Amino acid sequence: MPELLKPLHEMSSEELGKLFPIVLNEHQSVWKTRYLAEQAVLEEAVGRENIVRMSHYGSTSVPGLIAKPTIDILLEIKGDADLARLKRDVLSAGYLYSEQPDDYPPHMMFMKGYTPRGFQGQVFHIHVRYGGEWDELYFRDYLISYPGIAEEYGKLKRVLKEEYEHDRDGYTHAKTDFIRRYSALAKEEFAGRYR
Repeated sequence: MPELLKPLHEMSSEELGKLFPIVLNEHQSVWKTRYLAEQAVLEEAVGRENIVRMSHYGSTSVPGLIAKPTIDILLEIKGDADLARLKRDVLSAGYLYSEQPDDYPPHMMFMKGYTPRGFQGQVFHIHVRYGGEWDELYFRDYLISYPGIAEEYGKLKRVLKEEYEHDRDGYTHAKTDFIRRYSALAKEEFAGRYR
């Protein structure tokens, strides 16, 4: 008889933390290739006419930086995009949906690579927002421009992984001050880059 696995949406935060621990890998050049392939999948699913900009960000987008092997994609959409259709189209591309009431409008995120048995294949997070000037892009650019700061960030992540290995929210929150500090510096230095 096949093993019955609890669906992800029925798991507690603790169960999810054990199933999907914080894992850090040395940088892999294949991440850029995988991003570009997934970008094409998303453009086909969503329709280029609905997209303002799509960007690879997060640690996998910074050469040489240690990273969770999760490719973060910022999908900026037009204000008149049909959200119900967008959700349906991205789900049909193999993603899971996660409403994000505390994130920026339209409060949508999609994930791929999560199963009731753990991670499977390349993990992607699609963060959907309306077009704008987003700190994540500035922070990425700053880390690429200043490898010493990227190295400092990598050291911080190693320390936090030990403390928060099974607490993804805690791990993310503990990086917030660092990210805010350098995002602010990036927005000063690269002012208007994403207008």
